[in-house]
Amino acid sequence: MKALLNLKSLLLATLALLLFSFWITAKTEVSGEWPQWRGPRRDGISTETGLLKQWPPDGPPQAWKTNGLGNGYSTVSITKGRLFTMGLKGNREFVIALDAGDGKPLWVQANGGRFSNDRGDGPRGTPTVDGDRVYALGGNGDLSCLDAASGKIFWSLNVVEKFGGSNPHWGTSESPLILGDQLLVNAGGPSASIVALNKKDGSVIWKSGSDSAGYSSAIPFEAAGVPQAVFFTHQRAMAVDVRNGNPLWDYSQVANRTANVATPIVKGNKVFLSSDYGTGCALLEIKAEGGKLRAQEIYFNQNMKNHHSSSVLIGDTLYGFSSAILTAMRFEDGEVIWKDRSVGKGSLVFADGHLYCFSEKGVVGLVEATPNGYQEKGRFSIPQESLPTWSHPVVAGGRLYLRDQDNLYAFDVRAKK
Repeated sequence: MKALLNLKSLLLATLALLLFSFWITAKTEVSGEWPQWRGPRRDGISTETGLLKQWPPDGPPQAWKTNGLGNGYSTVSITKGRLFTMGLKGNREFVIALDAGDGKPLWVQANGGRFSNDRGDGPRGTPTVDGDRVYALGGNGDLSCLDAASGKIFWSLNVVEKFGGSNPHWGTSESPLILGDQLLVNAGGPSASIVALNKKDGSVIWKSGSDSAGYSSAIPFEAAGVPQAVFFTHQRAMAVDVRNGNPLWDYSQVANRTANVATPIVKGNKVFLSSDYGTGCALLEIKAEGGKLRAQEIYFNQNMKNHHSSSVLIGDTLYGFSSAILTAMRFEDGEVIWKDRSVGKGSLVFADGHLYCFSEKGVVGLVEATPNGYQEKGRFSIPQESLPTWSHPVVAGGRLYLRDQDNLYAFDVRAKK
């Protein structure tokens, strides 16, 4: 009997590893869609090609504009012609589906009560689309699984209440990570900091750690043959084995105890982490020693201090906003290549050789992603409300999507044939 149980455990572990590898490969091959936070691989990189290399003086043509989204910093996910985001209206937060072609509403579904804050009310996270379902996590920790076509709720729960944590000061900001049949989230509860839920019904698969929740979203990663997820909690960066939740390694020097926001960046067996509030960045190499994994620091410096946005890694160069300065930095040794004030402090994504930079004052810039100095290829502005434009840009289907609270804009950035 014991031999049979061991064989079953081995088979389940092997299946989990195969599913993890399939997830990584499948997300790599997706083109023209943006199904979750930071795109197909959560790295801020769009696979779009055939885009404008230079913008007209007034910016690219506007395809459409819509409003009625309500308050919040949720950005958009896009798949199969549908666009998903979240917003606050009155005393309720909502998940919203729009037609990506023209911006017209398809459905609206309530998702928990109002989150209020002096830095802006409403939801912060971005919906995650997986097949025919959408997973959305609101500002108070309300998590719902919805039908992508109709908005019908299959299941919902509040991760803060269920796992006994406390909501971060600026609200739950994470975007759920789906791996195989699991939904992973930093719930921040005692003995339940990181939790894996069954994506079909919300039941608990495993729980791990006791760190408070941060503002970052997790990234999948594999090192030394171990499938893992890297989280940036309130206290530290940490990795868990996605098969069972077992802690694998951790690193605390890059955490600032105020707001750890940026999504980790992975390459090979290395992990890059960054935070602001005077902290800095670190590159870790994950090694197997004595049957365990260890995070060895390659460097820690203050050359890249990501605040609310994350960097992108293109080739061997990291591009990101270090506090308010757009910075190009070598990934391997952390040395700065160039700096420029660009459009001002903001966020960015990459597509077709360029950085799409979006400042917190509504200024948008196209910058060539090259280590050979700052090269701007155009800029324009959108009208800004009283709050900073902290919703991050998205490039998908030949369009650039920008949100400012109640308003969402789509710009055509395709090169004319």
